[in-house]
Amino acid sequence: MNRILVSRQLRARAPQTALSWFTSLNISRSIHGVPFATVEVEEISGSQPAEVLNLVQGKWKNTNRWNTILDPLNGEPFIRVCEVDETGIQPFVESLSKCPKHGLHNPFKAPERYLMLGDISAKAGHMLSLPKVSDFFTRLIQRVAPKSYQQASGEVYVTQKFLENFSSDQVRFLARSFGVPGNHLGQQSHGFRWPYGPVAIITPFNFPLEIPVLQLMGALYMGNKPVLKVDSKVGIVMEQMMRLLHYCGLPTEDVDFINSDGQTMNKLLLEGNPRMTLFTGSSRVADKLAGDLKGRVKLEDAGFDWKILGPDVHEEDYVAWVCDQDAYACSGQKCSAQSMLFIHENWSKTSLLSKMKDLAERRNLEDLTIGPVLTFTTEAMLEHKNKLLQIPGSKVLFGGEPLTNHSIPPVYGAIEPTAIFVPLEEILKDKNYELVTREIFGPFQIVTDYKNDQLPLVLDALERMHAHLTAAVVSNDPLFLQEVIGNTVNGTTYAGLRARTTGAPQNHWFGPAGDPRGAGIGTPEAIKLVWSCHREIIYDVGPVPKQWQTPPST
Repeated sequence: MNRILVSRQLRARAPQTALSWFTSLNISRSIHGVPFATVEVEEISGSQPAEVLNLVQGKWKNTNRWNTILDPLNGEPFIRVCEVDETGIQPFVESLSKCPKHGLHNPFKAPERYLMLGDISAKAGHMLSLPKVSDFFTRLIQRVAPKSYQQASGEVYVTQKFLENFSSDQVRFLARSFGVPGNHLGQQSHGFRWPYGPVAIITPFNFPLEIPVLQLMGALYMGNKPVLKVDSKVGIVMEQMMRLLHYCGLPTEDVDFINSDGQTMNKLLLEGNPRMTLFTGSSRVADKLAGDLKGRVKLEDAGFDWKILGPDVHEEDYVAWVCDQDAYACSGQKCSAQSMLFIHENWSKTSLLSKMKDLAERRNLEDLTIGPVLTFTTEAMLEHKNKLLQIPGSKVLFGGEPLTNHSIPPVYGAIEPTAIFVPLEEILKDKNYELVTREIFGPFQIVTDYKNDQLPLVLDALERMHAHLTAAVVSNDPLFLQEVIGNTVNGTTYAGLRARTTGAPQNHWFGPAGDPRGAGIGTPEAIKLVWSCHREIIYDVGPVPKQWQTPPST
């Protein structure tokens, strides 16, 4: 009840968007509820558990196997997920097999589907702009992946803007072709963006709406038939979003939605043989999938993301606030979260760290600015802290203790926002490097400092990292920016005084670099890279030259 009251107070302060003609058409249906929804968010509880079904071959279906999800804030079994086991994958295999390699549409086949998907995007984007619908998804996200109302509503906003970006003709513009003159009259070569046909999408828990919607719609735009699997802990969000898309006109047969464990999904991928699989998640699983699927994957895997504060010190309060947001918003459960902070000696002389400590300490469970960690237990994070503290010169800057006065179940983690200082020279030692750069998907970061002549050591530390997702270079010194950017590889790098590691990917590319398997999200370039391949068609219609004769063999 406490959580619900806080949520209502925060919603009252959330920005509201203007109603339009679409609202007037639907207000009679939505005044007592969201028209497509099958759940009431605030009624989901141990006494009234919600249910999540599967969608295959155009029909919502359940099975005899149910997985119970615990409320991450109080441990109640509040959602029942109908999961498919290995014996139940055949309908999904058959559904994928019905889609040809040339897709549901392509530039030569069913081009009206480009227009249809543009219209669906326009309607779905508008639906998410309605306060009642936006609030519904914001609260639903909070229930399964607890984060502040502002952070959850930001996820809905990004999804809305993405859908608006690809409204109307923007979908067909993704399939824009080009032509090159040939060698003789009647010959021209044309390059086209071509779908893969049957594809699979696997997404994590931390952004239960944004990541699956952006990748799903990108797959559909380019002509593919996807099977979508999200983490069962948050599956209810995407199940409700699928119902919204159907409400906006998406044919129910166009996407399959499966709830299963990893082993079952792996079997489906091997038997269903999708032509391409998009995976967002851990590097360990990503590498396994790359081998199992013989490289037919695009990956947005782990992000041990770094930030460097350069030699020029400006706007200390602002930089401290961004560091706090990057490291601890969503309880650090972002693939773009700040994992390591390199502080130039000039910044070490300021009150930056004390201000970061003050900002971290104002986070609390009441407004979910700190909350449960869904992939690490409290014990596991504290054990990692203790191992780091065995490194000479390391120390706790702030945090490092379990949260108190809560009912978060022990299967999840609950610790204070934590920063551990480790000397740069110790980080670079082989015996320490792997431990220090282990990604803890929670409110946990490593902090170190460096002298002006130690920038090569910092760059060496970055070169040895294996995950190159996001990064930030906080400096307005053009020569410093040039040096760091020119010697690093992270796919989404923010540079300048206002640089961050976390951001909204509907307006810029978001994805790793340095790996040919790397996937992007959010932009036309990302959609084309991940969800289509190049096909070249060379027209050669003649005429054959007059008086042509068969030449000698060559």
